[in-house]
Amino acid sequence: MRVLKGSAAAAGSLVRPVVTVGNFDGIHLGHQAILRTVVERAAVVGGEAVVYTFDPHPRKVLRPESAPGLLTTLDQKMELLERRGVDAVVIEPFTLDFARTDAETFIRECLHRRIRPVEVYVGYDFHFGRDRTGSMRLLTELGPRLGFAVTIIPEVTVDEGDVNSTRIRRLLSDGLPEIAARMLGRPYAVRGTVVRGDDRGRSLGFPTANLDPESEVLPAPGVYAGTLRLLDGGDPPADAQLPVVTNVGHRPTFKRGASVLAEAHVLDWSGDLYGRRVELSFPIRLRSERKFAAVEALREQIAADADEARRRLAEL
Repeated sequence: MRVLKGSAAAAGSLVRPVVTVGNFDGIHLGHQAILRTVVERAAVVGGEAVVYTFDPHPRKVLRPESAPGLLTTLDQKMELLERRGVDAVVIEPFTLDFARTDAETFIRECLHRRIRPVEVYVGYDFHFGRDRTGSMRLLTELGPRLGFAVTIIPEVTVDEGDVNSTRIRRLLSDGLPEIAARMLGRPYAVRGTVVRGDDRGRSLGFPTANLDPESEVLPAPGVYAGTLRLLDGGDPPADAQLPVVTNVGHRPTFKRGASVLAEAHVLDWSGDLYGRRVELSFPIRLRSERKFAAVEALREQIAADADEARRRLAEL
């Protein structure tokens, strides 16, 4: 999959592109429906399946104080798009200057003149241009006049609700990763680097990989069963997956302050993961976080959590 920095870099480099435009945070089932159509249509017309997206997320630039945490890092997004069969991604640097582009100029210059799509597919809630004033009506009317067809992909629903990134974030913050996973089509996962902690877990007999997260959204405080996937080379090798029980929270038993930590104990394995880039998945929530009166009670609960994690992961 090719990655092109901006629509100017894409000019003249794409073959009969079938294009979708959007932020695609999370690559959830709604996004996947659009991507599936784009990939299928590109094969039919003998062209390339192209995603036109923006970085940083527009809200990070325009309203940083209210911008939501993103469900996927940029490299997660690229990996997920490649898995879906996308041929090329155009990443438009989103700046205050670019944000001033009016909707018609965006269609004529950025989309038509530079990318030259033969077909464009967008989600039902797509907005574009300065102050998000670009309407579906403008796109569907102007596109054919410029030479490309426009199709609006309807919403996808799960549990009688629209699938969108806002709802997925809410489910994660409510401690419902299983429902979030149904909307994502996979367990939610965060990435980061394993860093040295205070060895509290090791002293309890359950050493942990402490995550310095790259991802912006951690699930609600609690204990989870999932996997740890290695992202870089070493021992274990890249893409190796290890079963883990992960605690997300404040470690109230030890009064460690307000910062939220993610610590994963790898089940039935010993080794050194310090400095490794990893991805932690959260398919199953075992329990909420709680404070224990004594360290021994915490040790017993961790052992019980590990046993429950083994059992639940074996059922997946």
